Amino acid sequence: MDHGRDDDAQRTGVFRRDGSGGYDEIEKLYRSKRRSAGSTRRMPSVRDRPRGREYDGTGAARERRRSGELRRRRALRTTGAVLALVVLAPLVFGIGFYLWADGRLERVEAMPPADGRPEEQPGTTYMVVGSDSRKGLSDDELQDLRTGRAEGKRTDTIMVVYVPEDGRPAIVSVPRDSYVDIPGIGQNKINAAFAENLGGGPSTLVQTFEQASGVRIDHYVEIGFAGFVDIVDAVGGVEMCPEEAMEDPKAGLDIEAGCQDMDGATALGYVRTRASARADLDRIQRQREFFSALVSKATGASTLANPFRLVPLVREGTETFEVDQDDHLMDLGGMALAMREDPATTSVPVGSTPTLNVGSVVLWDEAASEEMFSAMREGQEIPEDAMRD
Repeated sequence: MDHGRDDDAQRTGVFRRDGSGGYDEIEKLYRSKRRSAGSTRRMPSVRDRPRGREYDGTGAARERRRSGELRRRRALRTTGAVLALVVLAPLVFGIGFYLWADGRLERVEAMPPADGRPEEQPGTTYMVVGSDSRKGLSDDELQDLRTGRAEGKRTDTIMVVYVPEDGRPAIVSVPRDSYVDIPGIGQNKINAAFAENLGGGPSTLVQTFEQASGVRIDHYVEIGFAGFVDIVDAVGGVEMCPEEAMEDPKAGLDIEAGCQDMDGATALGYVRTRASARADLDRIQRQREFFSALVSKATGASTLANPFRLVPLVREGTETFEVDQDDHLMDLGGMALAMREDPATTSVPVGSTPTLNVGSVVLWDEAASEEMFSAMREGQEIPEDAMRD
């Protein structure tokens, strides 16, 4: 190689032209193509260019943007507040209404001391007592309802609403003349356990039934004459269908046979009268049927969806119900829901009705009543064999 020679043909790493003045192959790879003669590059027009922010030096545009953003934020906050009100208002109202109604319940010590009570059992039991308390009745109402003026309170209506763990609930009537051993009183009719003049009351009644049956009572509900009438009227009356006409001046009852809506006063006479062939046994059957129909009406859509019926029902009911000190409105609601499941209606099986030193009494059928109570203690559905009218 001839060093120092300035010959283009010997150089590398540069573009070279061939003898004809054109580009050689290497230069073609790296040099961009030339535009054809006469062609020009078109610049985008002003209208085609994206517009940026315009500044006028006064800050007015910025202020407009800020005001618009504030308006949007206020609109969003207002919309959110309205939506929250729509969603939460029923909840807040519902909670407030529940607390108001729950606070109106009158509470008593209905559960006996823990010592000697049956252990906790499956299923749920409610003792429902209808007392003859005249509390809340005016002189005119006492006369219209034919209730008399007896002081204190007694009971002619004792029922146990039983909800098994699985199966059909039942309304079990406890005949008021059931002959049992009453703590602190001795052997007597079971309604004597409730009589205040004998030293009884709700707790003694619950304890008496628990000892006689071995079934633990979970909740206690009591209602007097005035409360019963007000509740029936609050739901707009209850339809019943007696098979025969019934007249009983002592109970203020005079009705025809057939289906009819009974108002509070008529209903009270209907569940109190003993003017029928089986006297007290017929009465407790009517009481079960009416109680079931009343709860069904009170929990039906025609009542729950109508504030003009629902509010008076809650107002009147909670003012006159007496419950155990540990019971609440939700417990009453649980009983009502169970009653909507087409409960069976039955009575503690009766064996005989002899006359003893305390008068005519009811003795339970030992075998059949034990079959009933055993199922209740186990939280099972009461078998058909133990059911009685």
